[in-house]
Amino acid sequence: MALIGIQDHLESLSNAIAMKLVENKLVETTNKNGLEEQIQKCLDTLSHAEDFDIDYQNAPFRHIVSNPHVVSLYVTAFVIEKVINFKDVVDIYGSDEEIYHCINKQVSKYLL
Repeated sequence: MALIGIQDHLESLSNAIAMKLVENKLVETTNKNGLEEQIQKCLDTLSHAEDFDIDYQNAPFRHIVSNPHVVSLYVTAFVIEKVINFKDVVDIYGSDEEIYHCINKQVSKYLL
């Protein structure tokens, strides 16, 4: 159900996640809109992904919390592994768990 709901809240969810990551100083960026676009692409990819691809992306991060939300975990993995490589991102701070909880709070508002 959560994967289906992504398309209904794609823009608002990506905006909320990007804003909170920057506000909580977990991601330092020179362009918040660029970060939001990347998260939006990530969420769009997730909404069309095969189960295997989702499991593959999430596998290294399953230990972060017990019973993780699949969308939150996927976006967390994306932020930790890929966002640092974007030209607008200066650095990523905080632990994997802090990043997950920040993202999960936003996902919970839109997808639960």
